[in-house]
Amino acid sequence: MSKSSVAAPSVISDFKEITKMRLALSVVFSSVAGYLLGIDQVDYKTLILLALGGYFMVGASNAFNQIIEKDLDALMNRTKNRPIPAGRMSVNTAFIIASVFTLLGIIILYNINKQTAMFGAISIFLYTCVYTPLKTKTPLAVFVGAIPGAIPFMLGWVAATDDFGIEPGTLFALQFFWQFPHFWAIGWFLFEDYKKGGFFMLPTGKQDKGTAVQTIMYTIWTLLVSIIPVFGFTGRLELSIFSAVIVFALGIWMLYYAIRLFKIMTEKAARQLMLVSVSYISLVQIVYVIDKFIR
Repeated sequence: MSKSSVAAPSVISDFKEITKMRLALSVVFSSVAGYLLGIDQVDYKTLILLALGGYFMVGASNAFNQIIEKDLDALMNRTKNRPIPAGRMSVNTAFIIASVFTLLGIIILYNINKQTAMFGAISIFLYTCVYTPLKTKTPLAVFVGAIPGAIPFMLGWVAATDDFGIEPGTLFALQFFWQFPHFWAIGWFLFEDYKKGGFFMLPTGKQDKGTAVQTIMYTIWTLLVSIIPVFGFTGRLELSIFSAVIVFALGIWMLYYAIRLFKIMTEKAARQLMLVSVSYISLVQIVYVIDKFIR
């Protein structure tokens, strides 16, 4: 077997890792869901541009993040085999990827409309220049990180309508509050590993009842925001009673695991909450979209 045949899969794998392809695709999913909620009729050109632009922006953010945190990544078990700390990719190569992705992302989103490009640029700036440096300084980093993390869902609506109002604001709020139980669950079961890198991810800085209570509180906020559209306060963003019941039930499902974490306070419970939270946000977005087209 030649060296080139071995190297090719490695290069592709490292490219996926430096841009966090799976995470980027989940963000694209959120953006597409937001777009479908905002449109009157699907414009496939806009949809493709949104998916590509969103992928490039997330990929750029992740690449910049790994450049900044390369020395800290080398200290943690979950990140020490990433391309840069493992020595498989140079900082210069990663920087070129991140820069090209940033330019392509902004240009592509600009071709949809200016507001979409603006929110995309804000997202990458906050993630790279504010959230990433704050992770070793204060638990408030999660609050800052929740802003770019919540932009994709609303970005789709802005791409569809070229307007930012109550509708995309509600989509933003839903994914914003969801970020907290999701990332605190990750911060809980990876607590020891994060500590090696000096990251402050939990609100109290510890795996304690205080963190668990706040996780429950933000899960409740997520649940409440998710059903607001059924009351008719959110403009064109509507939700039928039947779908609201489903969304509410999904929220109770996630809340159950948040309460379970409070009761038993184990890493296994935190991991289960994280997995449920990932399913929750995807299922809620799917219910929103299906509801729109069958209502």
